[in-house]
Amino acid sequence: MTLTNEDLLAISQLLDVKLDARLKPMENSLKRIEIDLLENNVLPRLNTIETCYTDTYKRYKDYADKMDAAFTDIELLKKVASDHSEKLKKIS
Repeated sequence: MTLTNEDLLAISQLLDVKLDARLKPMENSLKRIEIDLLENNVLPRLNTIETCYTDTYKRYKDYADKMDAAFTDIELLKKVASDHSEKLKKIS
């Protein structure tokens, strides 16, 4: 049995229709993933997280040098408070 060009063309068209029928749901699923999940959900949330971390980093960066000075001041206050406590004990 030999197939004619018309037979082969008909088979090709039938396969195209079946392939399109199977690919269409997958295309729709991919579009849903791209649009619904990525663009509408994931990307905005990532932008929010990035903004939060960036703002926090800037705050810490701006006050990092002041923290060393604050620790030094705290140590000095501890010594002064301790010295004053001893002096008050001697007076009373």
